[in-house]
Amino acid sequence: MKKTIVITGGAGFIGSHVVRRFVNKYPEYHIINLDALTYAGNLENLRDIEGAENYEFLKADITNIADVEALFKSRNIHSVIHLAAESHVDRSISNPIDFVMTNVVGTVVLMNAYKAYGDTQNGRFYHVSTDEVYGTLGDEGKFTETTPYSPNSPYSASKASSDHFVRAYHETFKLPVVISNCSNNYGSHQFPEKLIPLMIHNIKNEKALPVYGKGENIRDWLWVEDHASAIDAVFHQGRNGETYNIGGNNEWKNIDLVHKLCEIMDSKLGKAAGESAKLITYVTDRAGHDFRYAIDASKIEAELGWKPSVNFAEGFEKTIDWYLSNDEWLSNVTSGNYQSYYENLYSKR
Repeated sequence: MKKTIVITGGAGFIGSHVVRRFVNKYPEYHIINLDALTYAGNLENLRDIEGAENYEFLKADITNIADVEALFKSRNIHSVIHLAAESHVDRSISNPIDFVMTNVVGTVVLMNAYKAYGDTQNGRFYHVSTDEVYGTLGDEGKFTETTPYSPNSPYSASKASSDHFVRAYHETFKLPVVISNCSNNYGSHQFPEKLIPLMIHNIKNEKALPVYGKGENIRDWLWVEDHASAIDAVFHQGRNGETYNIGGNNEWKNIDLVHKLCEIMDSKLGKAAGESAKLITYVTDRAGHDFRYAIDASKIEAELGWKPSVNFAEGFEKTIDWYLSNDEWLSNVTSGNYQSYYENLYSKR
């Protein structure tokens, strides 16, 4: 009998890469992609595997107790890989309740169902989180698995809370859990509210490139395929009750990243050097904007043998080429409600 694994949020950016990897690499698993298909969930992300024999999509909201319990009662669920989350900081500032419901309540609903009906003897509950729970860094140092939590946005507070609930269920109910906290992801199929696809879309359409403050905030960037391989390693080899930080060892100031992107896009689009950089527009900084994130990923490398496989130059080039080759995908996800959201967020700043 195949092991049934539920992957939540599998139609989203990171989730779709994880689902595709597990469906293709592990035919002995039956993968259930559980997703509510909110604005960032897109089944076009998984069109290439939708007919796979070991893949199944189920539309459901993880905050709906009845629906989640019905799924776990009706199936022999071996494990859960939990990626479903509201994840954009700006949205959390304008509407914190959605983040509390999905990220906190939804996580607890899933754990209750898995605790009651899942294979807690042989499987595990894997909670995928973020480095933002640790707060902000100065010019030096990196986040480790023992860095105290100090979230500064409603988004990071909701993820910190869900992390604490996962650890509490491990201690109180002996639920077999693992947690990972990752740095900023980049790659194909990312919803264009995020920095890199937003800039690519706007450069193509000769729209302003909104940069918060002076653009001096620093982020560590991780290619999404490398994140998927790290999730694979943690799921199969990680120790229950442990946390693993996943990072790209690749720090960039936001403004430097945007300038680099402009440079590459000018070359690929046949524009004069410096043309796209003229579109850079500095906007009012985000409230509570963390200065710097940097991940120490030495634990996962030492214990599980994982490290990034792609350097940033290669991953960045692959990412840009994908968006330029998939204009229809980008156009589809930037229509409708996203246009209204974008105008509300940036037009008055």
